[in-house]
Amino acid sequence: MHINFAPPSNGTYNNSGSSRQLANYMEHEDLERMEKGIYAEGFFNLTDDNIYKSKVIKDIDSNIGQLLKTDAKFYAIHISPSEKELRVMGNTEQEQAEAMKRYIREVFIPEYAKNFNKELTASDIKFYGKIHFNRNRSNNKLNMHCHLIASRKDQSNKKKLSPLTNHKNTKSGIIKGGFDRVNLFQQVEQGFDKLLGYNRQQKESFDYHNTIRNSAISEQKKLQEQEFQFNERKIIINQNSNQENALSINHGNKEIDSLSFNTDRESDKQITTPQLNNQQSNIFAYSPPLLSRQQQTFCQTQIFLKNKYLINLKKKEGRTQAII
Repeated sequence: MHINFAPPSNGTYNNSGSSRQLANYMEHEDLERMEKGIYAEGFFNLTDDNIYKSKVIKDIDSNIGQLLKTDAKFYAIHISPSEKELRVMGNTEQEQAEAMKRYIREVFIPEYAKNFNKELTASDIKFYGKIHFNRNRSNNKLNMHCHLIASRKDQSNKKKLSPLTNHKNTKSGIIKGGFDRVNLFQQVEQGFDKLLGYNRQQKESFDYHNTIRNSAISEQKKLQEQEFQFNERKIIINQNSNQENALSINHGNKEIDSLSFNTDRESDKQITTPQLNNQQSNIFAYSPPLLSRQQQTFCQTQIFLKNKYLINLKKKEGRTQAII
């Protein structure tokens, strides 16, 4: 799940004036889809669907009590699921859109409110959302994502709310509260997984990518090693499962039971140790089943990525030593 807060700009994301320009942008996809007879989503908030754009603009632009002319009046938020996440959200665009709205209402907005540390709930947040189904410059087959426009003020038009502040939980001074973006990303990721039953792998998690991006080389190396160990354990588990299945099949094979011991027909004596010809001995010459093509490809990929990571790590360490 990729979540970002669009930085203010002089264009679409100019948030010091009216929200009209952003609302127009959020609706730009609808006309093209409607002309083609394709399903389109209207604006939504915590409780309602298919809200008119004019209401969105009026509601956001009038909720600016005690804000200066140059102050931010609203914030734009982008929420983009990965292709794997989208697949658990539904099989059709409409199913995925409904799942996205449920996630926004039941997970994202409640956590967004909580992270201001001002005893707010989801109903205190004035926001509007818009689902988009296309994304320029994307090669993905599934591109559904959501744009949110959140008011700078709460529903009562009394409390100022800024998700871009660097304060996290200030309890004294002019600014009280704050916003912990890292905690938000962690909580909404866990909420998504719980809500939709998504089995997130370590490499997909926010914590993993945050560590790789911002942590020291030693921490990155430790995390990579944990990932490789996890994948190796998964391969071993798959091998053991295949072995157990093979043993179960062999155990139930009547032909194998009859070949457990050979009988010397000439002397009519039972030989108590298996003495089989080459064809028969293959039945007892047990070896672990070969990996499937998918498993082989997975192993090769992991080895390649590990080697590539170690090479890059050595290059970084070399540059660091050179600087020192």
